[in-house]
Amino acid sequence: MPTDKLTDAAIRKAKPSEKPRKLGDGGGLYLELQPSGSRWWRLKYRLGGKEKRLSLGVYPDVSLADARVRREAARRLVAAGTDPSDERKADKAMTDRKHENKRRADAGQASIGSFEQVAREWLAQVHGPKVSVGYARRSRIQLETDVFPWIGSKPIASVTAPMVLELLRKIEARGSQDTAHRVKQTCGLVFRYAIATGHAERDPVPDLREALAHPIKRHYAAIADPLKLGELLRAIESYGGHPATRAALKLAALVFQRPGNVLAMRWADLDLDAATWTIPSEDMKRTRQAKATGAAHVVPLAAQAVETLRALQPLTGAGLYCFPNQRSRGRPISNVTMNAAMRRMGFGPDEMTAHGFRSTARTIIAERLPAIDPEWIEAQLAHGKAGPLGAAYDRAQYLAQRRGMMQTWADYLDTLRDGAQVLPFKVA
Repeated sequence: MPTDKLTDAAIRKAKPSEKPRKLGDGGGLYLELQPSGSRWWRLKYRLGGKEKRLSLGVYPDVSLADARVRREAARRLVAAGTDPSDERKADKAMTDRKHENKRRADAGQASIGSFEQVAREWLAQVHGPKVSVGYARRSRIQLETDVFPWIGSKPIASVTAPMVLELLRKIEARGSQDTAHRVKQTCGLVFRYAIATGHAERDPVPDLREALAHPIKRHYAAIADPLKLGELLRAIESYGGHPATRAALKLAALVFQRPGNVLAMRWADLDLDAATWTIPSEDMKRTRQAKATGAAHVVPLAAQAVETLRALQPLTGAGLYCFPNQRSRGRPISNVTMNAAMRRMGFGPDEMTAHGFRSTARTIIAERLPAIDPEWIEAQLAHGKAGPLGAAYDRAQYLAQRRGMMQTWADYLDTLRDGAQVLPFKVA
């Protein structure tokens, strides 16, 4: 097909008409003369059996000679099986990316495609909406403290397993093995998000499966011996500290909920006449979605728990919290206060903790109160149902059964506190 048919003189002489006109130059190149007088260079080509068109610029900004150079470059791409339109989009994307990265650099932000940029996008788009606010905050702080300083500025596609291992070794070196494993897990989630969004092709974290020392798992210290528990209950009963602290310890043993929930107990969430404590879903240890859509956790209160709260009511009932902080009435006391009280009673950190009341109840009920169904205990502990569909299909709360269980447990604690012989109990 002959080419180079046009001349600049012919182009200048061409007059617009009511409809667009095409002035062909050959090789698929033509000048499209619009009724408005504008002149556009177009290239017609075929690829994969389909006819396509590509704009090559406006005349005279793009001269006849320049248009022919662009035509030949596009024809070479077509001959190689590459769509010049796709090539142009890729070039534009690269140019836009350079401009955006310069803007981000001037603003002190991570560049597009860097580990930090992808990680922050994952935090905002995936992790943050899914988990609790506290969990999301911890993940962000871990990344900012232990990851971004070392690989944050690197393109995430270029980050290798040895690079990740090097930063994890730094965490191990300061004696934080648990943190090292958590950071490794978080990095894996970021890499998987990078693969999904086209920033990386593989996740190097699985290559580190056996590269870190396995931390020794430590559980919260908890009393599992009924006789020793009786000693603690007697110590709590005679505790000479603040009455609210003593009441909090008694309630922790009676209801075995998480310390954060016990200590943040609000009078508005209690119905002492109905012997019920209702913990709003948003206060439970759940994912953000579960907090928003889940049911409140209803805790039946034994007569002893109701009695303890009624005795406390004249002291703190005018405020928001049942166990207010003495320095700031707008906040509840912390588990540090409960732990400190137990230390003063002679129970060390390796023996009992505020969180340990949950393990104590779970263990002793299973061993000493065999008539109680483990499902009732798990429901009282607010543990999630096993399996991916457990929570969706098994929503049993066993409220009636738990009410009897809690009274049986409270009566059993009374026998331990009073030093009676330890025998199996029957459910009330």
